[in-house]
Amino acid sequence: MLPRSNLAILTGLLVTLATSVLAIPDYTGLPPGPYCANRYTAGRCCQGRQDECSAPILSTLCYCDDFCMRHREEDCCPDFWYHCKGIRPNVTVPDISEHRRCFFQGRYFDHGQTLKVNCNSCKCSSLGPRAEVLCEENRCLVEPKLNEEINMQRDILGWNAGNHSEFWGRTLDEGVQLRLGTINPSQSVYRMNPVRRIYDPEALPRDFDARTRWPREISGIQDQGWCGASWAISTTNVASDRFAIMSKGMESIDLSAQHLLSCNNRGQQGCRGGYLDRAWMFLRRFGLVDEQCYPWTGRNDVCRLRKRGTLRDAGCRSPPNSMRKELYKVGPAYRLGNETDIMQEILTSGPVQATMRVYQDFFVYKSGIYKHSRTAELYQSGYHSVRIIGWGEERSYRGAPIKYWLVANSWGYQWGEDGFFRILRGSNECEIESFVLGVWAKTDTEGQS
Repeated sequence: MLPRSNLAILTGLLVTLATSVLAIPDYTGLPPGPYCANRYTAGRCCQGRQDECSAPILSTLCYCDDFCMRHREEDCCPDFWYHCKGIRPNVTVPDISEHRRCFFQGRYFDHGQTLKVNCNSCKCSSLGPRAEVLCEENRCLVEPKLNEEINMQRDILGWNAGNHSEFWGRTLDEGVQLRLGTINPSQSVYRMNPVRRIYDPEALPRDFDARTRWPREISGIQDQGWCGASWAISTTNVASDRFAIMSKGMESIDLSAQHLLSCNNRGQQGCRGGYLDRAWMFLRRFGLVDEQCYPWTGRNDVCRLRKRGTLRDAGCRSPPNSMRKELYKVGPAYRLGNETDIMQEILTSGPVQATMRVYQDFFVYKSGIYKHSRTAELYQSGYHSVRIIGWGEERSYRGAPIKYWLVANSWGYQWGEDGFFRILRGSNECEIESFVLGVWAKTDTEGQS
């Protein structure tokens, strides 16, 4: 406690008291409290001179005893006159909110001022006599602490994390709802009998990239945007690849994911997710037009095409050097049962569709062979459909090479390894080997017209 003789330094800050005992102090520029009101019942402050009858103010003390009324001292607390003596000031007391400021992350914010910290909205708010910044408590899609933890475990996990700028400021719930978009297949679909191929597993190469074998036939990377439609994009990409490969380049076409999103609406949820088996059934029964005829918008809209009809009916042109009249259709989708069956299918017929479980850390994948972290298991996850286009191995200083799948995602070229990622192979990492589909394209070269 400072001696009263030293309290003269507050003269310029505390308001000047009137020369009489009943004078009203000037509160201009000072917080009105509460000070005495925090310590004493109204009208029952200390009488006489008692140093313990004080309250902190501006790094020093003001007083709540009668001795402070002497005009030459002028060290009464701003609320002394009203709270202790019942004398209302005859001047307008500024609203308390005008004087409270919050100090947050190295900056001052005025009372009521709002700001955003990553995915959470914050506001400078009053808490009794204090003011501080209060924020929402959403789990953000990009959490810097999680990134740091992953990168510190690079040698264990085998991959690097980075801040994908498009995901910054979004909640984890938004990521799961709007950046994935595959509804986990029902148990009946999981029990679909897999196709068994006759081949020599030992003859499979150690690495394979469909882009090398079919450089003009493999679809590029798409960006689904904030529309949970991986079910539609992965379906049309795999079908497009199969049409190009199985027609030997005669029907190199990009099929319309928007057509599937807008028109395959029975039992599907559009940008909130869809079932793969229903998507393939739609292609089988009705077919699709190409991307140029029905371009991607990434929005739920009303289907503008009849389910049945020709390309001409849909307002679309036949591809150059093609006599095709019907929409693009496929045969029944089939399931692939194990690692080597998947490899053989890709080697002979092209990319396949896979469903995987996505944990939070996958959103910040930057490079390497992905394996989800245990920390990520603590938070929300969802299902996503992707396109496996190959596989490979990477040397390991620990011993055996690390096997991986080479996979195309649908989050644009800026994410991951130019839009692709590698993930552990042979261990069903993130359930990626549990539900893998292939399909046979009904090309125009087979006589369809």
